[in-house]
Formats: sequence, C-alpha cells, structure tokens
Amino acid sequence: MIGLRRYSILCLPFSSARHSWRKLIHPRRSNVCFSKLSNGTHPDFFHTMKFIDVGANLTDGMFQGSYHGKQAHQSDLDKVLVRAWTAGVDKLIATAGKLSEIEEALKLINSHDSTGGKLFTTVGVHPTRCGEFDADQQPQKYMDRLEHLAKEGVASGRVVAIGECGLDYDRLQFCDKETQKKYFEMQFHLPEVTGLPMFLHSRAAGDDFLEIIKRNRRRFSAGVVHSFTGTKEEVEQLLKIEGIYIGINGCSLKTAENLEVMAAIPLERMMLETDAPWCEI
Repeated sequence: MIGLRRYSILCLPFSSARHSWRKLIHPRRSNVCFSKLSNGTHPDFFHTMKFIDVGANLTDGMFQGSYHGKQAHQSDLDKVLVRAWTAGVDKLIATAGKLSEIEEALKLINSHDSTGGKLFTTVGVHPTRCGEFDADQQPQKYMDRLEHLAKEGVASGRVVAIGECGLDYDRLQFCDKETQKKYFEMQFHLPEVTGLPMFLHSRAAGDDFLEIIKRNRRRFSAGVVHSFTGTKEEVEQLLKIEGIYIGINGCSLKTAENLEVMAAIPLERMMLETDAPWCEI
C-alpha cells in the first residue's frame, strides 16, 4: 500500500530493520517482499501480503463498546481482530501508556492469542500520563514495577518494545514540560536493561525530543517515532539518527503537506500502524 507509486519492490520494513527491532516479530522473522508493483499489481497481491500493525490501542474503551462513558454496543474486539487477520495483518502490537494499561493489555493479548504468535504489547508511560510517577510520591517504585513487567514480558515473548513514551507539548494540561522531560529520560533505563527497542511519541516538541533522543541514543537499540505528523525538517533530523524509524497512519496523511513529508521517508525507515481506534484514513 505504501510506496506503490515510487518503488518497483516493496518490502515490509518491520522485518527488514536492523538492530534489535527484529525482536518485535519474535520469535520468527517474516520478511515480505513483492516485485513489479509500480506498473500493475499482481491480482493476488493484497491477498498474500502480510502486514504488521506496530501500534493499536486495543485497551481503548471503544473496543468494548464504550464511547465517552456511554455503552453503545457490546464488545466487538473479537470481530475487529478477525477482520484484521482476514485483511492480511499478521502481527499486531497493542500500545500501552501506563501501568494499568500494560496489565490490561497483557490480559487481553493472552486471552485473544493463546498461542502467542500474533498479539504483543509495550511497557512504558505516555507523556500525558507522566504524572502517574508522582501520584504516590514514589516514582522509583513505579519505575521498578515497569521494569518488572518489561523483563517478565520479554521472558514470555509478549512485550516487544518500551513505550509509549516521549514528549507531547500539545496537551500540557495533563503534564507540564519539565515533568514530561524528567520521566521520558528516566524511561531509557528500560531498554538498557531489556534490550528492547522503543515506541516513541513526539507532538510539538521537536527540539526537546531530538535533544533527549540524541543524548540517550547509546542506551537503546532502535526506535520508531509513531503516528508522525511533523515537518520535512524533522524527518531529516530523525533520519540522521541511526536506528530511528518513522511510523505513519491516517493522521500522517491528512493534508497535501503531510503527503509530501511522508513521501520523503525512505521505505526502509518507514513502519505502518493504525493507532486504532484513532487516526483512520
């Protein structure tokens, strides 16, 4: 789907990535490459191509039928997953952004994927939830719990990335800049002790985000800046950092300017996500 207009060969970048990003498709690599796409897609192409959704918010209440606190329908997560597998999604990473979501995501993926080959999750704290570290005035205790879940998840094969963490200056009403930066930096301890790549978030925080990433680059193997909506200049700066990939979804494709920016991302540095139930095309 991505890159058909520009490339004669399309490879799913998730599986061709270097560094420990391969851990996200643990325990097997699943390279998917197709040739001769630019001038006519093979009729069976979309039936045989396998996708990896690197970010979906499966713990969101909408999948349980809850919208703005009101129950609109029964849980339809099973049907959503069946549609995903039928459409060619081979693996899916359920994004988590705080302790309670991590625990919920682990329960969810264990109940919906008993064999352990299709659903995975992350361990980390979203920048808008960074106040959770200070909720009981025991940030180290909170961090220790994250580390425990991450290590436990690595052992089981269920946790494949650290995140979602980063900076979000569009929503400072949830957490101020200094607190966000403090706990973003603290979370680099997690990839250090687990060897996992990072699932990163950046909104209106380009300079601070880049500074922190560069300062801590030796502490993590690789990372994806997900749901990217930034500028060409930001793309250029991110691509200069080895091991950094860019995740795109419907929010990345809303304007003509967005499309120009996304077209500038090399396919081998691009990852696909839905950010479901948000960011639809």
